[in-house]
Amino acid sequence: MSFPVTRLRRLRRSGAMRGLVRETALRREELVQPLFAVEGAGIREPIAAMPGQFRFSVDRLAEECKEIADCGVPAVLLFGVPNHKDARGSGADAADGIAQRAHAAIKKHAPNLLAIADVCLCEYTDHGHCGLVENERVLNDETLPRLASAALSLARAGADIIAPSDMMDGRVGAIRAGLDGHGFAETPILSYAAKFASAWFGPFREAAGSAPAFGDRRSYQMDPPNRREALREMRLDLEEGADMLMVKPALAYLDVLAEARRSFDVPLAAYQVSGEYAMLRAAAAQGWLDGERAVWESLIGIKRAGADLIISYFAKEWAQKLR
Repeated sequence: MSFPVTRLRRLRRSGAMRGLVRETALRREELVQPLFAVEGAGIREPIAAMPGQFRFSVDRLAEECKEIADCGVPAVLLFGVPNHKDARGSGADAADGIAQRAHAAIKKHAPNLLAIADVCLCEYTDHGHCGLVENERVLNDETLPRLASAALSLARAGADIIAPSDMMDGRVGAIRAGLDGHGFAETPILSYAAKFASAWFGPFREAAGSAPAFGDRRSYQMDPPNRREALREMRLDLEEGADMLMVKPALAYLDVLAEARRSFDVPLAAYQVSGEYAMLRAAAAQGWLDGERAVWESLIGIKRAGADLIISYFAKEWAQKLR
């Protein structure tokens, strides 16, 4: 007797027929490419811990964004890396700051590309923490006006979506109020709602120069064992005015992503972070993995778990493959 499962397996083996029974598909339109903008001109500087990724000066960033758009990737997530840093993170909301100039360049040279603005202080503070600090203690409430000011500055510069990544309590509400009060009521917020205090962020801190000068970020980022707390954080951010939610990192938190998909009827993003990217690149370079298949499996796993958007350093590369 031929059972249905056997007949489906035959379909899956038959090449062109495979798509008829494949449950999950990865599309270029679901990918977001992270980018790093630095001061200077003519700069395309390799990031040692992230082979194949670069820091771009604004002029080269504009060229890169045009290529990304041509590949079919609909959006980029931008991080600014300033030369000057201070205790207040003054560059975060400077009208002529590196991220502000980069967003303006994206809108000028790749107008159809959605520009997502990361909002945090860690890249701009000399102590490397995501909020203001006093006596080596991060000040939650005092940080909120700084984040709201940075978000407004980036929206004015052309950012299409505001993405706060700092994990201060109440920051979504403060940013929403600031945007609404200055003519940006239609600018959506993509909240890093479930951002865990993770070892997988290591290469990013080299790329953005944002490693903490003391302590760590466990007092405000989430404890990795806590799934129910992550869902509470996501619910609170929605109540404060978030339009989309993010789980970061992706690989070790697919259960959180899947539970969020069951719990919330809003767009969900997952961030395949720098450590995930570096691990796959390194293993493929050593011949320990079939790199292309491993990357595809990791991306499709994130999609299968419930992500509507996948933020990945592989986005541009994979958009070309999917085309």
